[in-house]
Amino acid sequence: MAVSATLHCLTGCAIGEVSGLIIGTLFGLDVWLTILISIVLAFVFGFLLSSVPLMKSGMTFWASLSIVVYADTLSIATMEVVDNIVMAVIPGAMGAGLVNPLFWVAMPVALTVAFFAALPVNVYLLKRNKGHALTMKHLEHHH
Repeated sequence: MAVSATLHCLTGCAIGEVSGLIIGTLFGLDVWLTILISIVLAFVFGFLLSSVPLMKSGMTFWASLSIVVYADTLSIATMEVVDNIVMAVIPGAMGAGLVNPLFWVAMPVALTVAFFAALPVNVYLLKRNKGHALTMKHLEHHH
């Protein structure tokens, strides 16, 4: 379940990061503003992906969001911090746009490292019935 929870967060983070870069590139934004937008979108997509199954089970958007924010914030935050550190360490990766092959090499490397950094966080949370376990508990009650 920890791998599943971490992959779930990874998917939201990846969608948010690439979307943020697309927005930053389209509008010619500063690299730091682009990073900020990417991080915000990583949280938005991460929370949204976790909220959808809860809403499909009959919960309202706000009820599902309150559970998901509590359950997923630490995992997504860990992933985002590590992902951005790795991107910052790879020379030129932070400024590489979507058409630069460096981005398409650096991003999967950064996301892979972030996955392995967030995995123990999710294991820790699951062992304490927190994190993704909260989402699953609510899904079981609504089915």
